[in-house]
Amino acid sequence: MTCRLILMRHAKSDWGSPGLPDHERPLNRRGATDAPAIGAWLRARGYLPDEVLCSTAVRTRETLAGLGIDVPAQFVPALYHANPETMLDLLHKATGRTVLMLGHNPGIAYFATNLLRQAPTHPRFDDYPTSATLVAEFEINDWSKLVLGTGHAKDFAIPADLA
Repeated sequence: MTCRLILMRHAKSDWGSPGLPDHERPLNRRGATDAPAIGAWLRARGYLPDEVLCSTAVRTRETLAGLGIDVPAQFVPALYHANPETMLDLLHKATGRTVLMLGHNPGIAYFATNLLRQAPTHPRFDDYPTSATLVAEFEINDWSKLVLGTGHAKDFAIPADLA
């Protein structure tokens, strides 16, 4: 049995309103274009989640909507700028076979690195730019059994790869 994680950083956000709280920043034009591109990539490769764990920030919610994936989502306040330990705790409680976790850097990048036996050779994996998406598989039948350093990187993409 395997469990699959789709680990995604939100799409590019707008910094044009200096007084806007960070949590409330929306996507910019590029982000609004990148999210559907990643959604199409996920669908084309058959990487469709049956569970979504998403930060409550506006930019993560808008990224999820842009993906065009019709799966009920849990909007989790703890995922807003979560550290890898928090992400692991949340994933341990997941019930889907394929889980999409949508969050923020630097936590997403650190979590991705810590999850895998070997990082993908993609030149942008280490900095995990906006809309970066890792698909990793784990030889477990229940997320509560997930151990760091055991994942296999099945795929990794950024919007620039899809143009």
